Amino acid sequence: MNVQTPAAQKPGISAEEWRLRVDLAGCYRIFDHLGWSETIMNHITVRVPGPEHHFLINPYGLTYDEVTASNLVKIDLQGKIVGHSDWPVNPAGFVIHSAVHAGREDAICIAHTHTTEAQAVSMKANGLNLNSIYASQFVGRIGYHDFEGLSLYEGEKERILANLGAKNTVLIMRNHGVLTVGRSIGEAFWNMWRFQRAAEVQITAEAMTGPDNIVSEEVRKRCQKDADNFGPNSVSENIFRAMLRKVHRIDPSFES
Repeated sequence: MNVQTPAAQKPGISAEEWRLRVDLAGCYRIFDHLGWSETIMNHITVRVPGPEHHFLINPYGLTYDEVTASNLVKIDLQGKIVGHSDWPVNPAGFVIHSAVHAGREDAICIAHTHTTEAQAVSMKANGLNLNSIYASQFVGRIGYHDFEGLSLYEGEKERILANLGAKNTVLIMRNHGVLTVGRSIGEAFWNMWRFQRAAEVQITAEAMTGPDNIVSEEVRKRCQKDADNFGPNSVSENIFRAMLRKVHRIDPSFES
């Protein structure tokens, strides 16, 4: 079930862009529902179809439960607003997300969070512990980016992109948080959900006495391969649509 209805589409916006707007606004509501929002900070972006690499981002100043399909801001790779918006864009969000949208054609959607668990894992020298069912699915798919302070400077872009690499779906930003990418909004959400669960389990496990039971490299690689083969339109999409229905039942205003 798609929560969008054709009647909701706004004049001057293509059907494809409107669908992305509704889904992205819904994704913000999902993040807020799950406790992943950070007041008006952090971002989820999606690339709009076309050669310009324009992408949609949240209005700077609104909380996640205030984001709607209509008030999402469309910007170009130079950070200029395309069309009209009553709201500005967070400069740090532009630097991080424009770097990836410009350099990774497959990164249609990018999500970035500062959850307590993501920040805690990002502070650990060893990073993510790959011994849980969800963490093992990311073997060979995690990059690490050293902390450079607030991401406000253009020069950091090339290092963000290089540290994410060509195939990674997760970038742990040291002492900062985490970034996930996907070939769809649903896949970026699914990657974030799995990382978040892995981080929560890791923090709980580290509070317990006794050694970890180690997952072999062979099993980790098999988990990663099997998880990758789910694709953008199967498990990830089904889970995303289920969560969209949930936030729609709570408050459908994101569709407007």
